[in-house]
Amino acid sequence: MPADLHPEREWTGMTPVQINEGGGFRMSATASAAGSARTFPVAIDATMSVVRDDDEIEVIADGAALLSFRSDGELMRLTVGDEPRDFRRVSRGVAAMAEAVFGWTPSLERLVLALDDNPAAASALARDGLAVVTDGRLTLRPDMVMQRRENWLTDAACPPFPLSYTMTDGRRHPRRPPKPVGTVYARFIPWLSDVVSFRVVDIAHDLPLVHRWLNDPRVDSFWNEAGDVDKHREYLSRIMSDPHMVPLIGSFGDQPFGYFELYWAKENRIAPFYEAADYDRGWHVIVGEDGFRGRRFITAWLPSLMHYMFLDDCRTERIVGEPAAAHSQQLRNLDLAGFARIKNFDFPHKRATLVMLLRERFFGDRLWQPALKEAPIEA
Repeated sequence: MPADLHPEREWTGMTPVQINEGGGFRMSATASAAGSARTFPVAIDATMSVVRDDDEIEVIADGAALLSFRSDGELMRLTVGDEPRDFRRVSRGVAAMAEAVFGWTPSLERLVLALDDNPAAASALARDGLAVVTDGRLTLRPDMVMQRRENWLTDAACPPFPLSYTMTDGRRHPRRPPKPVGTVYARFIPWLSDVVSFRVVDIAHDLPLVHRWLNDPRVDSFWNEAGDVDKHREYLSRIMSDPHMVPLIGSFGDQPFGYFELYWAKENRIAPFYEAADYDRGWHVIVGEDGFRGRRFITAWLPSLMHYMFLDDCRTERIVGEPAAAHSQQLRNLDLAGFARIKNFDFPHKRATLVMLLRERFFGDRLWQPALKEAPIEA
């Protein structure tokens, strides 16, 4: 894990959406007077975006309006364009709208949809788990919306890998899926007006970048992997050939900023020190570019990385880590990010603290965003 986590949870600067009792919303007088549109792209799908203009929100797909929403008291009235037969597309559009509205207004607890004239669409949303019926009303909850895969994962349609056990070094654990290729996750960050994404390492392309980062004295002080190009080629090749690990490059827009190693905890060195569940995951990170250090960026990439790990397999209930027990600043930062300190223990190379983040806490406390207080910042 990094030495420079600074996730201070506060947002400032964005014109707020005002929330009506019962879950509806309307634009503030300032925003309505300005009359300017706001766009929230679906990062993993370049053909879809959400556009807000005064009290109306549209989901644009392939250059045309797929869905339209307008505030009506406490309700969001939904109009489905051209009565599409593909209710999966409608469901994805509603999920995109919900991500945008919850992103623009992080204090919003729910959205209530009016779909009385479209029972088929209402049924599809409830069946998909995107909406629940509460007191006879179709309700979108942020904790459920953010557990859907379609708006962030490249392989969202791929089902969970079938459960089948195998042995590694005397440890019984589930077989892991083949490593993905290319971009695995992308998410628009409204407080940065930028996209954070993660892609699987391509050694031929990424070796010079990782080599430079591993030789940075600041990185080497806690990774201890400085060396020549051949050493780092062998290092990445070993990670790529290990079924329990996935190496990723993180980027903001087109700019790579960090290297990440995700691991399945049950086969990892951490497993003997706690009761590792079959789908617990852990992570290590290098922030290699100085321009992307600090709280503005960590409040984007850290929760997005956790979000990806929880979405990648719905059976992952916990994310663990093992920072140095003496690293008080890093532990305080992980506290702010939602990790609980479980205990201290001794690795051969360091005394570590076991930290753990629960799926229920991450989604229930909306830890994918910096704060629930104050207005969000400008999209």
